[in-house]
Amino acid sequence: MEKKRLVRSSDDSVVGGVCGGLGVYLGIDSTLVRLFFVLLAFAEGIGILLYFVLWVVVPREDRVEGTTLEENVRSGAEEIAERAREMGEELQKGVKMPSHQTGLFIGLGLIIIGMYYLLDSLNIYWLSWLKWGVIWPVLVIIAGILLLVRRVRGE
Repeated sequence: MEKKRLVRSSDDSVVGGVCGGLGVYLGIDSTLVRLFFVLLAFAEGIGILLYFVLWVVVPREDRVEGTTLEENVRSGAEEIAERAREMGEELQKGVKMPSHQTGLFIGLGLIIIGMYYLLDSLNIYWLSWLKWGVIWPVLVIIAGILLLVRRVRGE
C-alpha cells in the first residue's frame, strides 16, 4: 500500500497550491477546502495564517523527494515573495487599465455597503436583525449556493 503524502498541488493551484494539495490528500474537492480557508479567515485571520504556514512548510509536489524542512521553508518563502510581486504587478495593470466590469462591480459593492450602513444607522425596529454578524454568514451561504449552481450547470 502506497503511503499518502501531503504536498502542494502544482496543477490545482490558485495562490500557492495548498488547497489543491489538501483536497487530494483528504479526497475532497479543492473548492470545499478553499471555502473552509475563507471561513477560517473570518475567524480572526486564522485561515490566512494557517494557509501561509502550510505554504511554507508543505513541499510542492514536484519537489518532494529528498527535501528537508529547511529547504521547504526557504523554497516556500521564495515562492511567497515571487507571488506577491506578481500580484502587485497584476494589481498595477488592473488599476491602470480597468475592465468595463470592474467599475460595475465596485459601484455595486459601494452601493450595497452604503445601503447597509444607512439602514443600520436609522435604527428602524424591524431591521434590528441587520447586523454584520448576521449579514456575512448569509453572504457566505449565497456565495456557496452560487458556486454549487455554477458547478451543476457545468460553468
